[in-house]
Amino acid sequence: MAPRINDFENHPFGPAVGRLVEQFASLPGIGRKSAERLANHILSCREAEALALADAIRDVKKSVRRCRVCFNLTEQEECSICRDPRRDRTLVCVVEQPNDVSALEATGAFSGTYHVLGGRIAPLDGVNPDDLTIDALVNRVRKEGVRELIMATNPTLEGDGTALYITNLLEDFDVDITRLARGIATGSVLEFANKEMLADALRGRQHF
Repeated sequence: MAPRINDFENHPFGPAVGRLVEQFASLPGIGRKSAERLANHILSCREAEALALADAIRDVKKSVRRCRVCFNLTEQEECSICRDPRRDRTLVCVVEQPNDVSALEATGAFSGTYHVLGGRIAPLDGVNPDDLTIDALVNRVRKEGVRELIMATNPTLEGDGTALYITNLLEDFDVDITRLARGIATGSVLEFANKEMLADALRGRQHF
């Protein structure tokens, strides 16, 4: 729920600090106390340091976009992975978020490309197939000669449901669909899995 204006005005250091605290508190994983500590750090650090943070946030919002091929984050039309001629473009790993690409890349065990869905199907949260990049994925399979899709959605109810939905969409296509081996525990998140676990899961991927 959005904070009321009185929440800002009632902060003991004034409404400007109150707004800053509320902005920090709205970030994932940041509670009220952590938000207060971050705000106090901004207040106590040198002005140049604080403004450098503000400039970095402004720059990333202006310059970072979605790759036109895989929807990973990039500052160019295509991300560095899609531009790399050494990558196997017939092998595509399907993930939920850009953080998952970073986690899998850290293993050094994958030489293909990626497709970032932008989330997972979760009707109770208002996320439907049309909200994701599933249509673009189907077009890639249709037009780019993809021979294998590795479904690397998170091993949760919604992640597995998303993978199954995509698999059903592509059942008439000449593409091999595999999934990560269940070395990754159900209910976990790829971003927090260690490198060895992810590497084993990639090597031991299975058919749906």
